[in-house]
Amino acid sequence: MAEELYLIQYAPDVIVRKRAEIARRLMDLSPNIQRGTFTRLDVSDLELLFRLYNEVFFEKRFESVFSGELKFSLSSRLTRSAGKTLCPKNIARLRPETVMIEVRIGLEFFLRYHELPGDKTVSGIVTHHALEALQIVFEHELCHVLEFIYFHRSNCRGSRFKMMAYRIFGHTDSYHHLPTPNAIAREKYGLKPGDRVSFVFAERILTGIIYAINKRATVMVEDKKGSFIDRWGQRYQKYYVPVEKLRRL
Repeated sequence: MAEELYLIQYAPDVIVRKRAEIARRLMDLSPNIQRGTFTRLDVSDLELLFRLYNEVFFEKRFESVFSGELKFSLSSRLTRSAGKTLCPKNIARLRPETVMIEVRIGLEFFLRYHELPGDKTVSGIVTHHALEALQIVFEHELCHVLEFIYFHRSNCRGSRFKMMAYRIFGHTDSYHHLPTPNAIAREKYGLKPGDRVSFVFAERILTGIIYAINKRATVMVEDKKGSFIDRWGQRYQKYYVPVEKLRRL
């Protein structure tokens, strides 16, 4: 009987070799990724990445343990987690063929990987470019998928998950240290929530306060007709502004 996928174990040098093989083949096959740094990423790239991992790490056996749908998506709204795996809470009560598990990848982490200097560690591994970081985040999410399939729940802080991630992919941690939008805004542009800024909108210079920084900065501008009211009754209008378009006052 074939070994269960979550029990697979590889030596560290084998993991490095397999990960490099997947990177080479992905760059050969993807129209968007020809090197470690890339400016575009499509769902089709994630689907291709899964097919390569299924072949190289799992000997094309994923289909034999999961008869449901494995879906992949990209999100610009993930600004803290570089990846997220979604699974029905009632998976244990569903027919296996009706289960859909979704792996969602935070797009901005990889498109903006090189905007800040220094080491960028993912799951305990120092990465050297955006593609390597994407692969390791993807591996982390595949461990979530396996844990959902076999045990119907998943927690990357749990010992079972950590052991699986280490045996299959050599991960020694469950977190990433990739540049977040807040870190890029602070270190590259000297901006943070609470700062008073100005920007140009419809040929006018507006001033306001940065409320939050995600893909863009959310700036609250005082406006008597504004839709947002603070506790003191002051009205504001909300604007979404690229950080590089802001000037700190």
